[in-house]
Formats: sequence, C-alpha cells, structure tokens
Amino acid sequence: MSGAPSPWTLDRHAGKAGWRRVLLALLVLGTAAFGGSLMWTVLGSDGFKVTEVVFFAIFVVMFAWIAVSFWSGFFGFVLGVLRRHPLTLGRGGPADGPIPALRERTAILVPVYNEDPADVFARLEANYRSLEATGCMKAFHFFVLSDTRDAEIAREEGLAWSRLREKLQAGERLFYRRRESNAGKKAGNIAEWIQTRGADYAHMIILDADSTMQGDTLVRLAALMEASPRTGIIQTHIVPAGRETLFARALQFSTRMTGAVLTMGTSFWQASESNYYGHNAILRVSAFAACCRLPVLPGKPPLGGEILSHDFVEAAYLRRGGWYCWMLPELRGSYEEVPTNLLDYAVRDRRWVQGNLQHARLIGEKGLHWMSRLHLGMGIFAYLASPLWLAMLLLSSSLVVNHKLVGDVYFGPTRTLFPIWPQIRWPEIHGLLLLTFALLLGPKLFALGLRLWSTRNARRFGGRLRLIVSFLGEVLLTTLLAPVMMLFHTTFVVRILGGNAVGWPPQPRGDRGMPWRVALRRHILHMVLGVVVLVTLGVLTPSYLPWILPVVTGLILSIPIAVLTSRRDVGLAARRAGVFVTPEEARSTKT
Repeated sequence: MSGAPSPWTLDRHAGKAGWRRVLLALLVLGTAAFGGSLMWTVLGSDGFKVTEVVFFAIFVVMFAWIAVSFWSGFFGFVLGVLRRHPLTLGRGGPADGPIPALRERTAILVPVYNEDPADVFARLEANYRSLEATGCMKAFHFFVLSDTRDAEIAREEGLAWSRLREKLQAGERLFYRRRESNAGKKAGNIAEWIQTRGADYAHMIILDADSTMQGDTLVRLAALMEASPRTGIIQTHIVPAGRETLFARALQFSTRMTGAVLTMGTSFWQASESNYYGHNAILRVSAFAACCRLPVLPGKPPLGGEILSHDFVEAAYLRRGGWYCWMLPELRGSYEEVPTNLLDYAVRDRRWVQGNLQHARLIGEKGLHWMSRLHLGMGIFAYLASPLWLAMLLLSSSLVVNHKLVGDVYFGPTRTLFPIWPQIRWPEIHGLLLLTFALLLGPKLFALGLRLWSTRNARRFGGRLRLIVSFLGEVLLTTLLAPVMMLFHTTFVVRILGGNAVGWPPQPRGDRGMPWRVALRRHILHMVLGVVVLVTLGVLTPSYLPWILPVVTGLILSIPIAVLTSRRDVGLAARRAGVFVTPEEARSTKT
C-alpha cells in the first residue's frame, strides 16, 4: 500500500480526538457544577446536616453521570443534522464507496452454548446466503464453536450442521467443532479456536448465537481491516430485532431510534479508543492472540475466578498493545435478539453486573490507556448507579419526612436574638427539576427531533404521528419500569458483593410470555414496597406525593406491567396500530 493512504483506512483518523474529549469534559463538568450549585442553594437555605451533605455528594456524581449521556446525544444530534460522519467530520465515512478486492481470509465465528440448533443454523444460513450474494464468499469461512453441555442438543447441532453444509454446498467453508470442556466459557471457546485454527486467518468476525449480519456489512468490515493495519477491533452498532412481545418491541424501537444517535455521539469522542461489546464486530486475529490472554482473578467467584464480561477487558488489552478500537455506527445490517420480558432482561443483567464488578480488580492494571480505564469504570458505574439512585430517593424522602415531623427550626444550637426564618428556594427547585428532566430525556428528544427533521426519516418509523405516539409510549413504559430495574440491579449488586455468584446460564430465546404466578412471585415485594411508600408518605407528607408518584406507580403496577408487556398478542396489536415500528418493519410492510 504505497502512496496516498486508502480512503478505507481508519488508522489515519487516530489521535485526533483530544479536543473532542476536552469539549465533552468541560460540558459534563460544567453541567454538574451548575446543577450542584442549584442543589447547594436549595439544601443550604437553613444550614447543612450530615444527611444533606451525603445527598449532595451523591447528587453531583449522578448528575455528571447523566450529563455524559446527554452531551453524547447532543453530539449525535448535531452530526445527524449536519450529515457529518463522527470520525471524519466530513460528508462521507471510511466505508463509503465501492468495496476494494479482499486479499485476506476472515473467519466468522458463532459460539453456541445449549442453544436451539434449529434457530442457530437458520440464522447462519441467512448470514451465509447474504454473504454469498455479495460475490465475496471466497474470502470467508464459517465456524460454529459449540460449548453445549447437553448431549441431545449437541447431537442435533451435528445433524443440523451436516444438513446445512449439504444444502448450501458449502464444502470446506462451514465447520463445526464441540469442546469437551467449556473452560473459560465464551472467551475460552474463542481462545481455543485461535490456538488451533487462528493462524490460518487474518481476521475473525464474532457473532452471538442470536446475531445476524448482512453480507455487505461483513465484506465492508473485512475491507476496513485490510486497509487499517493498526486497527484491532471494529465494532458495529448492534440493533435488536425480530421479537414481537410489547417489551421487546419497545426496546427495539428505543435502540433503533435513540441508540443510533447516542452511538454517533460516543463514536465522535471515543474515536480510536472505542469499546467492544463481545459480538457483531471484526477483530485482528494476530493482535487478539498476542494481547488478549485473560487472567483468572485470584479468589473465588463472584469477584474472583474467570472474567465474565470479557469484551471490555479484551478491548482494553488490545489498546494497551497499541491497536486501535473503533465503533462505526453507519455500518447497517447488524442485528441481535433481545430478552422478550422484564424478568429475562433482568436475569441477563445479573450476569453483566457480576462481570462488570470484576472489572474493579483490573482497572488499575499497568499500561492501560486512560480511555480503557474510563470504559471499565463506566461499566462498573452503570450498575452501581442503581444503588445510588435508591440512596438518593431514600435520603430525599427522609429529609422531607424529618422536616414534616420536626418542623421548622427557628433557633439554632447557639443563642441568638433573632430567629432563623426558613427559606424555600422555589426558583432553584424548579430550575433543578427542569434541568434533571432535560438531561434524562435529552437523548430521546434529540433522537425524536432528528427523525422528525425530514419526512423520509419519519416515514421509516411509520410517519410523524405514529413516531410521536411510539416515543411517548416508550417514555411512559421506561418511566414505569425504571424503579423496578433499579431494585433488581440494587439487589444484584448487594448479593454479588455479599459473595453470591450467578454463573453463566444459557440465554432464554423466543417470545417468552410471563405467567401471572411467576410475575406475582418475582414482583410481589416490589408491589408491597410501592404501596407501603405511597401510604406512609401520603399520611406523613401528602405534599411530597406528586414528586414520588412516578416511582411508586411503577412498583405498584409491576405485576400487570410485567405480564402484559411479555405478551406477543399485545406486541402484535401495537405493530398493527403502527406503534414501536422500526425501519426494517416499515420496509417489510411495504414489500
């Protein structure tokens, strides 16, 4: 590759994000400082108590946390309006234009663990045929890497592989291997393939058992890697799709609308130090083999033993080795399935909580890039945020109740001739509430504004009216589910820190409804807590109820919400009404 660098190379865009990160830091710190000053004024109007100091400290941290998401969404919105690529800041991206000829071989790996073989090989067939249609199949081989423990499922996997290999006339392009021991779980599965077959391939594209990727996207990833010799990972923006329960449809809509804008914004400031999410990405095999040998953490699980959330760590180790890690949101056709009910969603998060908390033992390792430490820290805080939100709710409620029971204090502990008249800072209180709502809803509003900006974009989501209805429905559902997820995550964090490991259970697939008896068993405590809080605060401080009502409503209604949102017929009814429609569904409806 002599002369001018290929327009496909990503490496030339590395090292140019310094000013972007400074801009983000100034905006986040400025927002947190402004919000903190308002809260300081509100709390300090009649002096400070210990509980108020603790509340203030947590508030500032949480305010900065939501400000990161807000400003990332803002960056994505501006880039979308101006039609600029987050890396190049130009009209085009590195993967635009005709695809150059591929010279190196890429392996497409599909690790499976006690999955339904029919579903796995149906997705694999779709991926294979889509890639075959590009005319570039010669550069790719497929590997199904089984860690399945169930002998009957393993037998079905082997039969399904043989049938598909014959059906596709795949010859030596479709391989199947089952490990005798699943040591190291998914990371160990990939590591074993690298040791035995990795030397034969320049790159590997890792898919989950529920992943699909369009052939054009697979080819563009391979071309980008060939043109970018210092790149270790290129991660695509993964879009959830294919499920029909109301819960899944709302999640698919939210990720399709808001997630794309947030990914644009984060790609803007992360640049060559982006993260890795474990699948739907291409990795350089030699770099991965040299850098990504995962340690076994000393001690017993949950915080010791094998690393569960290996992807963040692998990205950190690649960057430490001098390899760039990119996120390219413009690469379409990268899909996965999502949990179809609230309980399955929480169970999946439980494993991630344990895996991310393990990162606290790795964040201080020598040689890591500071952005990698930031990714690890943000992954940890993503779940610690729930106990902190709960602590803020408890502290604020206790302050209100204490004020109601004790009343205003006109004379302090020292003697004074004049009373201390209580002050209620209504302008600051109202300003703080508006600012908090703006930060929380900002990314969603930015995404909505971007979609409404043009008729074409709105039509991809069913039209402007249906898009607005879907947006309001998703905000309502998210608001009701947020306190339930807060309690789930808080429970997970407490149990894991208390020594309770969760392991790596197989992921439930398909449109799974939740029976009433299961919802009652899993959410009865949430409902009881919501009722107790509502009655207690209603008796002691009725004026405080409007502020706490959004939280207790979600808890009180958690049982019917969990059941109704898990139903496929409810999701299909929403689809017929044009609610939570995604661009893929809009296209299929037209055709």
